Amino acid sequence: MDIPPLAGKIAVLSLGALPLSFALNYVSVLSYPLGVVLMSTLILGLLSLAIYSLSRSDIYYDPLYAVFAVFAFTSVVDLLIALQEDGYMAGFMAFYTKEGEPYLRTAHGIFICYWDGIVHYLLYLAMTGAIRKRKSYRNLGLYWLGSFIMTILVFLPGNILGKYSSEIRPTFFLTVPFVLVPCWAGLRVFSQTHVPTCCTPNMVEEAQRKGLLRRPVDLALIIYLIFAAFFTLFRGLVVLDCPMDACFVYIYQYEPYLRDPVSYPKVQMLVNMFYVLPFYGLAIYALIFPGCSWLPDWALVFAGAIGQAQFSHMGASMHLRTPFTYRVPEDAWTSFFVCNLLYALGPHLLAFRCLWRPAFFLHPPPGPPANHEKQH
Repeated sequence: MDIPPLAGKIAVLSLGALPLSFALNYVSVLSYPLGVVLMSTLILGLLSLAIYSLSRSDIYYDPLYAVFAVFAFTSVVDLLIALQEDGYMAGFMAFYTKEGEPYLRTAHGIFICYWDGIVHYLLYLAMTGAIRKRKSYRNLGLYWLGSFIMTILVFLPGNILGKYSSEIRPTFFLTVPFVLVPCWAGLRVFSQTHVPTCCTPNMVEEAQRKGLLRRPVDLALIIYLIFAAFFTLFRGLVVLDCPMDACFVYIYQYEPYLRDPVSYPKVQMLVNMFYVLPFYGLAIYALIFPGCSWLPDWALVFAGAIGQAQFSHMGASMHLRTPFTYRVPEDAWTSFFVCNLLYALGPHLLAFRCLWRPAFFLHPPPGPPANHEKQH
């Protein structure tokens, strides 16, 4: 997969969030929730007009250029929020976390901002760069789509159902376009044509003739997916308070963060159990039986989703903003880190395997036409 060049114009425009957020921090009207939402709407509107006037031809070629450009700006804002909440800078986004979205000050919220400000930001620059060069960004878009949807699936219900439900401000409704736009963007990304592969019909036929024992990488991935599925189910049962001694031992010794009343970890594990667990079962099927052409795309989507989820979960489990009783005990750090890192790494290896040698997942070539003798 070729990585397109980063879009320098969008990088410069998005970095304008630094002086702007610093200046807005001293505007008195932003000490009120309504003032924050009105100013945020105005800024997003002016930003959209600026992007349209500067990159009209790119937007006509692909409207997602404007979407990624706006999201790149908000990613820089999220990175500023995370850095400020961790004490690495001051005087930038205090007004927003106080009167706009106070739940961003939680450990989970901080790590969501780090992921958005680093991983998503680089993806936005790469995808806008690909659009400017008229190149395909389908694989990057699928990874971003999974990551972004996982953020929304966990963060929004966690805000509504958790202990911060009483502190929802008008700015919460600004998330509505951030839910609807990715749905539209995802449909456009999926509708893009696949990048042509170098697999010939003979290569596809040869790859699909091999049994599982002759494909050790696939066999190893299947074994991993089985263990990951049991781990996903087990953590889901823990969150559902299943009366098993193993659940209580695990939650108190290794992941007490699952008991945190902020609700993000509970929602995260339930999303994993109801969405990720079925995917693991389908992926095992696709690694056994050839011709499942849907796996490479969905492997990228779920790699992005699980990568974002594990980054936020692991970081929040050990962050100082998490109350001490819910943090991972120091003597369990190694076990916790290794298990969760492997859980995050496996889907990325699966996606890499699908992109590396896709012949097994392509539709089998049509057989030779049957030779019928002439009837006299």
